Amino acid sequence: MTESNVLFFQLIRDFLTIYLPKQKSASAHTIKSYKIVLNLFIDYTKEALSCPITEIQFEVITRSHIEGFLEWLENHRGCSISTRNQRLASLRSFYSYAAGRDITLVSYFQEIEKIPLKQLEKSREIKHFSEEVLKVILGIPNQQNKREFRNLFFMILLYDTGARNQELLHIRLKDMNIKAKEPYVILFGKGRKTRLVPLMAKTVEHYEKYLRIYHSDSIDDDFLFYTLRKGNKGSMSPDNTEKFIKRYGQLAQETNHHVPENLHPHMFRHSRSIHLYRNGMSLPLLSEWLGHSQLESTLVYAYADTKMKQEAIAKATSALNPIKTAQVSVNWQEDEETIKKLYGLI
Repeated sequence: MTESNVLFFQLIRDFLTIYLPKQKSASAHTIKSYKIVLNLFIDYTKEALSCPITEIQFEVITRSHIEGFLEWLENHRGCSISTRNQRLASLRSFYSYAAGRDITLVSYFQEIEKIPLKQLEKSREIKHFSEEVLKVILGIPNQQNKREFRNLFFMILLYDTGARNQELLHIRLKDMNIKAKEPYVILFGKGRKTRLVPLMAKTVEHYEKYLRIYHSDSIDDDFLFYTLRKGNKGSMSPDNTEKFIKRYGQLAQETNHHVPENLHPHMFRHSRSIHLYRNGMSLPLLSEWLGHSQLESTLVYAYADTKMKQEAIAKATSALNPIKTAQVSVNWQEDEETIKKLYGLI
């Protein structure tokens, strides 16, 4: 490794382990988001420049290279314009930090600052799918396979709760309250706000099956959805869930052309919201259920209590909705996952 290469990775390490947590008091979720972006950028740089990791340094990363990365995110990974802009903002933050640490890097920061955020279409349509399409999507995973059953349960919970992708990945076993009279899950949203979201009876049934497969020896503090790294259970990455949901969307399109292109986790949130609204849930309650309103940091009460939400959601979910009618079949074969080690950024 050259001196320039060492400097590049030392600044990444200090940015993630010192600047963000100790100087900016960033949350664990925020730090993880930066790690994901930097890992994506490093992977892209290796491929685009045919450059081994030991040769990556500020000198080889030009403005046009970063612009190519942003185009790759949008065109090849199916990222939205909003996600593309967030990735650029993350890289800007890192470059700003690096320039503050080493004056010779100021010119690189100035170049990335010149890259504009991409403008969102003012009348952008919210992409969503129907309940019929949902049934097709949920029918794709092979329930006889351990990992695919996990993926199925993830999508069911994603739709039932209307949660953001990261909110679902943040859930620990202690946040699942299925013993309550009205089962619910505690979600941690933006700004570290919490909200209580009721669970449909069929979702609880899937959850209990999932527990027997994935959490026979777990503790309450373990992540609900995890990957194993050297025997330790760590939170699953958003990149992982985005990949398998996109793949199921592509397979579902083969039997139903109404399945949206580039299916992604947030479409489940949009679709569940539209289905509830069209079936009678009021906008104020829907706004609170989604975590759009100002919520108190409490696990006991919210603006609408759990029972009220449960009754409203149960009433607004039609009897034909696959989340009520789907059958659970569990007879999986062992299928261990291969976890990629991300250059010391995990």
